[in-house]
Amino acid sequence: MSDLSTLRTATPDDAVTFFAEADPVELVTAVVATSDDDLLELIGRDDIRPAAIAGILARLHEYAVPERLALLTGVVRIDLERRGRLLEQHALRFDGGAIELVADPPDTVDVVLRTSILRFVRLVSGERNAGLEYLSGKLDIEGDADLALAVGGIFRIPGADSVAVDPTALDPVDVATALAGVPDDHLRRVMASGFRPVVLGEIFRRLPDYVDERRAAKVDLVIGFRLLGNPSGEVDRYVVRVADGAASVSSGEAVDEGERRDATVTCEAADYLRLATGHLHPLTGVLKGRLKVKGDRAKALQLSSVIDIPKAR
Repeated sequence: MSDLSTLRTATPDDAVTFFAEADPVELVTAVVATSDDDLLELIGRDDIRPAAIAGILARLHEYAVPERLALLTGVVRIDLERRGRLLEQHALRFDGGAIELVADPPDTVDVVLRTSILRFVRLVSGERNAGLEYLSGKLDIEGDADLALAVGGIFRIPGADSVAVDPTALDPVDVATALAGVPDDHLRRVMASGFRPVVLGEIFRRLPDYVDERRAAKVDLVIGFRLLGNPSGEVDRYVVRVADGAASVSSGEAVDEGERRDATVTCEAADYLRLATGHLHPLTGVLKGRLKVKGDRAKALQLSSVIDIPKAR
């Protein structure tokens, strides 16, 4: 069994040997079983940290789902920080299933990931969702967000062939939790990245799951959404229909512009995300001009009354 406690008194050379020889399944199991404080004490020391991180990166392919790894192409730089101070940089080149540790991280890469030592280890061990970490601001992504999140989705459940966490599978309650206290400028930047369609698609896809059947039993309404802030200049369009106690959603090309609408709500995608996860009250949004309603405003507000918006855990 890979015993992390041996690192407590290890020398740098001992740490190099430990991470080179540890069984990958046992190592991940040990990391998962170790508290944050203990993990930082064991691998966060300045003399041990470089060997620990280099050892993990050198064996990254052993923690990856081969089919997902084979789809990755590009250079990813990882900036590890402590309280905003850069501790070290590493670069990985992904190419059709191969991972190469780049000795001298280049200035020009496809994407830069910035996070703490602890969150990096939790991500690699499959304990954290890279998408939620990105939304919450605990993982910063500069560049190709699609590549960054694909990297976050390659890690296996210990001893299994399946992926541990899929960053594109977002539960609205988890999203609501991640957004607590997130600054507006960060959320707008996230919603201007390649992660935008993933977040919007998941939130709207799951919306019917949260309809209160009793409240919606006698409701018949059709509400359109026009979401702004797409760097392409395109407007993301969705339509939510509620009838007979159930809801359905259509989007993009499936949206019939000639269909009856009780109201159409226009807002920034970041504001819609706050609205859908209970961080922006619809009336407050309207009064502050963050939500612009064309048509029957009462109907637009009624939608929020029949959907049991998930609350943050």
